[in-house]
This record gives sequence, C-alpha cells and structure tokens, in this order.
Amino acid sequence: MFRVALTITDNAQLHNVDIIDNNAAGKSVVLERISMMRVFTILAGAAALATPHAAIGETLPGCSVALAYSQAHQGLAVLVLRDGEVVCSSAKVDEPHEVWSGTKSLVGLMAAAAVQDGMLRLDETAANTLTEWRSDPQKSTVTLRQLLSMTAGQPSAVGRPQGYADSLKIALVAAPGTRFQYGPAPMQIIGEVMRRKLIAAGQDPNPRSYIERRLLAPIGVRVAEWRNGPDGNPLMAQGLVLSAREWVKIGEFVRAGGTVGGRALVDKHAFAELFQGTEANAAYGLTWWLPRQSASRDPVTRTADFAMSPTGLPRDMVVAAGAGDQRLYVIPSQRLTIVRQARLDLAALLMRSGGADWSDRQFLTLLLGK
Repeated sequence: MFRVALTITDNAQLHNVDIIDNNAAGKSVVLERISMMRVFTILAGAAALATPHAAIGETLPGCSVALAYSQAHQGLAVLVLRDGEVVCSSAKVDEPHEVWSGTKSLVGLMAAAAVQDGMLRLDETAANTLTEWRSDPQKSTVTLRQLLSMTAGQPSAVGRPQGYADSLKIALVAAPGTRFQYGPAPMQIIGEVMRRKLIAAGQDPNPRSYIERRLLAPIGVRVAEWRNGPDGNPLMAQGLVLSAREWVKIGEFVRAGGTVGGRALVDKHAFAELFQGTEANAAYGLTWWLPRQSASRDPVTRTADFAMSPTGLPRDMVVAAGAGDQRLYVIPSQRLTIVRQARLDLAALLMRSGGADWSDRQFLTLLLGK
C-alpha cells in the first residue's frame, strides 16, 4: 500500500511530499521524495494524462501513480499492454518521438532476421565482409556477435555517430571480447556489414529498407522518421522516431518470441541469443539490456539501476533503452509490454544527481504495485 507523507517547515509551510510504500513486513520505505514544486508538476501532469485508457489501468494497481512518476521525470507517454490489450495509458501515445539508442535493439532483431535469410552467422568475423579489416591483427578477429554485444573493442562514446566508413577506421582500445564499451560505432559497423551483404545478395543495400521489409511491415509498425548519418546512410545507433503505440508493437513481437501470427520472422536460435549477457557485461545481450547484476565499469551501465540492483525485477524482462530514459520493457512472465517515452534534457543528462534521477526500479515498482 502506498501513502503520502508531508514534511512541514517551521513556518507551517509544506516543504516535501514523500511517496511511501508500507510493505508486507510492516516497514515503511520511501520510494520518492518530491518537492512541492514537483508536486504541482505531477498534479498538472496527472490531469493532462487522464484518458479513458487510464481507467482501464485499474487492472494494474499502480497505473495512476506510475503515470505521475513518469510525468514528473520529463515523461511524454506511457503505454502498457497485457496480452496485447491496453491496461494503462497516458495521453499522446500516438505522438512520435525519437527512441534514441532504443534503435540499437532493432539492429539485433535485424541480425536475427538476416541469420534466418542465410545472410550471416553471429560468430562469423566482420572481416569476412569488411575486406579492409583482414590485414589488421585485431580487427580481423572481431565477430558480429562482439559488435552486437559492444565487446568488439571500440571505445565507449556517446553523441553523434560517425558514418559507416569512418566508423570502420576507429582504432580498437581493447582486445575483442574482453571489455564492454557502449557506443555508436559497433552499430554503424553492423550497418556497413549489412549494406555490403545486401549488395552481394542483389537486394536494396539500405539496411533501413531491409528492416522495414523484413520486420516492421509484417509487424505493422509505421515509422515516423529515421535520421540518416553524415554519410547519408540510416543511423543504426539512434535516429528511429516512433510513437508509443508503434514502439509497443515491436515489444509485442519480442514477447511473442519473434513471431507474427505464429510465423517466425527471425531465426529462433539467434533470437534467443539476443537476450543472453556476456562475461564482459551480464546486463547486456546482443543490443538488449537485461536485469542482471553487472560488474562492468562502463558509464552507461553504471547509470542503469536494473543492471546495478536487479534483485526483485522480473528475471525474464528485456529492455530497449535510449537516452532521456526512453524505455521498451518486455516481461513475458507477466504478459506485459511497456513503453515509456520522455523529453531528452541534455543538461540533465550530463548533470544527473540524487533524487532527480529516473529510476526504472521505482517506475516498475509503482506500475506493478510491488
């Protein structure tokens, strides 16, 4: 049960509001301390978020409070499906927003489709396609699996990705397979691998076109926009713009095991491997985040509380995550697919601290009533 506690200053003015969970053991746990300024924001946001769908959300104990929490943390939209039916929704779920690095998780699905098409194997070397890497002692050993798992050796980086060709030139700073280093370069390199494989197969060389034809069209996803990089090729590390209602369809596809109407659109073995962590980072599979305790010192991993403190989170949950706390959660055991979209505040992203931080754990705890 949740209750609210008010903190009063000496001059009898309201100062803080605590959202408190009285758990089964009789202990009170403060889930969030919110300033009165933030309270006014939440109340205004909750009013704006109230829709007929929110009433359906009564089947989820924490729908309303989770919507308010999201809104208080730059939230734009929340959409929750159980067994494919809406059980909690904010307003504006049809308004498209960039999913940022949530794009990366679609690259993993692209690879699983390409395995089914016989175009690649996860453990083949990238140099099998990238002939310029064959003379490099380290790059010649890099596998597609390592690129997809961010363990190929490219340095950690955030921000604007380089084009495909320039990404190929980036020097490795770790031996392939030894260290998790999150960044855009591996996805851009996968884009170039796919571009060349599509040319060899006599198909449209645009990886976006392949993804849309093989996956998004059969799933029924409408792309609002997909940004290109400086070389004119579609970005593989970011750039996909979707509404919550469209993004949730990708989550439902994942929840269904990579099938649509019982038909597999991807190789089932490659699909399963997308959700297996590595020795370098147990919390990251092949482009998908996992609720696993991670020893990785990568800065992006360190900011993900589902990787730093996963205890109590559904173990089968998988997450597509983007900058600004864009989230696609898929929880098969609870028959749930959850989308959360938010404004990307670059200043806040660079100066995250204390209670202002978004917490996946808190959001899911509130939403699921745990």
